[in-house]
Amino acid sequence: MADEQDPIIDAPEANGQGAGEQPQAQTIAQYIKDLSVESPSAPQVFQWQTQPALDVQFGINGGKVGDDVHEIILKIEVNAKSDSGTHFIVDLSYAGLFGFRNIPEEALPPFLLVEAPRLLFPFARQIIAEAIQNLGFPPVLLDPIDFASAYMAQSDAQQQIDGQPGGAGEPPVGNA
Repeated sequence: MADEQDPIIDAPEANGQGAGEQPQAQTIAQYIKDLSVESPSAPQVFQWQTQPALDVQFGINGGKVGDDVHEIILKIEVNAKSDSGTHFIVDLSYAGLFGFRNIPEEALPPFLLVEAPRLLFPFARQIIAEAIQNLGFPPVLLDPIDFASAYMAQSDAQQQIDGQPGGAGEPPVGNA
């Protein structure tokens, strides 16, 4: 039909429009930034009959390291303790470099604090499982982390702080 558009000819790139202006995000590299693995109670820990309680903590740090390049660091700490003592401690900082082009500044935080850690987590999870197994314990497979919920909770908490008198935002409007 004559009035149908050719998707190749009418694509913005084919018309010379926006080929270099399209938003782009790319993983440049992933790497272990820091890894600490210890079993401070070895060899006695292997005689203990108590099941340890696991405590898993995580955090996300990062910043701009170059033009359009950000480093995101997923920090995960796993502690196994029982009444007998500490079984093991694994502290991992797993990082990734992410490149961005033509992405609005307001769109970066959700990617950097939700999507980037989501991409890094499976690799960090595997490193932790192998590190624990190399200590002589059964591997621990961490449950997936809902980074989107954590981001939303942090955003909500920050908005409440910003709205309080003395916070970083405007004081709340009230009746005088």
